[in-house]
Amino acid sequence: MKAKSGLTRFHNCFILRDSAIIKEDLWIRNGKIENPEHIFYVEQLEADETINCESLLISPGFIDIQINGGWGIDFSYDSENVEDGVHKVAQNLLSHGVTSFCPTMVTSDKEKYKKILPHIKKSPGGKHGATILGVHLEGPFINIEKKGAHMDQYIKSLDKGIDTINEIYGSLDNVVMVTLAPELPGATQAIKDLTKLGIKVALGHSAASLAQGEEAIKNGANLITHLFNAMLPFHHRDPGLVGLLASTTNKQVYYGIISDGLHTHPAALRIACRTNPAGLVLVSDAVAAQGLADGNYHIGPQRVTVQGGKAYVEGTKTLCGSTANLDECVRTFKEATDCTLEYALETATLHPARALGIEHRKGNLNFGSDADFVVMHPKTLKVLSTWIAGECVYKCQSNGV
Repeated sequence: MKAKSGLTRFHNCFILRDSAIIKEDLWIRNGKIENPEHIFYVEQLEADETINCESLLISPGFIDIQINGGWGIDFSYDSENVEDGVHKVAQNLLSHGVTSFCPTMVTSDKEKYKKILPHIKKSPGGKHGATILGVHLEGPFINIEKKGAHMDQYIKSLDKGIDTINEIYGSLDNVVMVTLAPELPGATQAIKDLTKLGIKVALGHSAASLAQGEEAIKNGANLITHLFNAMLPFHHRDPGLVGLLASTTNKQVYYGIISDGLHTHPAALRIACRTNPAGLVLVSDAVAAQGLADGNYHIGPQRVTVQGGKAYVEGTKTLCGSTANLDECVRTFKEATDCTLEYALETATLHPARALGIEHRKGNLNFGSDADFVVMHPKTLKVLSTWIAGECVYKCQSNGV
């Protein structure tokens, strides 16, 4: 009897690798993607299991770096049952092909941060839910003029830089990303200090000029939060943060964009992706109403009314997050821009991984990377099954591998 090799082979499939969709088998072992040449010629092993994918498409798992909640859970609101809430969202994301995400907290009271942040821990994914990469803190260090749905009374200045940040947030152990307004006094030093801690800094909810944006990028920031939303509109004499897409900064600037068919006009999506294609990162910016019917919800302390799938600050027409899933955003983006399938998928996989600096292990199907992937229909992009570390964690009941 042959010894077990630990190998699983996905056969008769098309895979996304190096910005191309190719017909090639995918080999998995110990939660990683294996090089078949080494298996054949060096180890001379066979797979323990071969799965016939029937010409379906395999994409890297989706990565959502800005998501406020879903399925009735708001990451900034309920401080009593944090772990249960995060688990519920992580579990439900699997059916939408999301294998990793950054739970996002909006501008909140200082005590909320201290109660909630210690309980949203970075953790690997599996059948229990998608991988938690770390928390994205959106605010409270933002410009009140561009507050969007963030509440005035909780917005803070950055007068003491990193000391202010530590005072408001408490521990930064579980934090992977902070959105702030770079024009605030103390912001430049705070960006430097956060970057030294390995925390990514995004620019958003801001009235910054292009020069202020470029200074922030020079000092360590590398992202823009939900491009076009909650920032100065493009102006030809000072294009503001939008101008970073075409500025002469010496590093890649990444930018989140919400392609839910509501937040960003199709023409704006086309302008962004044609100006800076490598930096585009699709985000859901989903709120607690994701996956649920119209009704009344929260985003942090702010009350939200959802009508016709559109989330508004209660009693206003101010948009506050979306109700879309990330797989919907990919489909909407592809249709709006008429881009290639390869590019549409990479905006939700490779690009967010690069923005967070984790592309050596996530966001692609390269040899040695984590075996986090989605099997989908190549035409409809319907998610048929989701896999984390080579384990099937979701399977569509109607049709899946």
